[in-house]
Amino acid sequence: MKQRGFEVVSAYRDAGITLPERKTPRSAGYDIAAADDTVIPAGEIVLIPTGIKAYMGPDEYLGVHIRSSLALNHKLSLINSQGIIDADYYDNPTNEGHILLAVINHGVNDIVIAKGTRIAQGIFYRYLTTDDDYGDIGGQLQRTGGFGSTGNS
Repeated sequence: MKQRGFEVVSAYRDAGITLPERKTPRSAGYDIAAADDTVIPAGEIVLIPTGIKAYMGPDEYLGVHIRSSLALNHKLSLINSQGIIDADYYDNPTNEGHILLAVINHGVNDIVIAKGTRIAQGIFYRYLTTDDDYGDIGGQLQRTGGFGSTGNS
């Protein structure tokens, strides 16, 4: 039985996508790479496709963090600081759970990210809920959209 991991989304199935992996035995994060060549203009925000989706337990999420070398050397960051990929984002009907990274270029020069460049790290986390939390809200609400869709039903 699958517990947590990564898969390639169908739109990128034949694109030579490498699934995220930890580079050392004590690395916390799974390196996530760009699925396409992407230009991030100075001062702009761009969605970088990864070609992957993540599956996990119902009480987990995938935290996505920019790689420190890109932040330091190229003045890049995720626009929301840390991306949060909810468990129910996986295989949603709108985009199949494709992880897209919203990256901002704080610099004065355009930055070119080549396909395969490791741009972020994903770390699986467990989370806690409050005593009066209803979990799945009584089964009433289901995710119906993709990127940024929580609460839009």
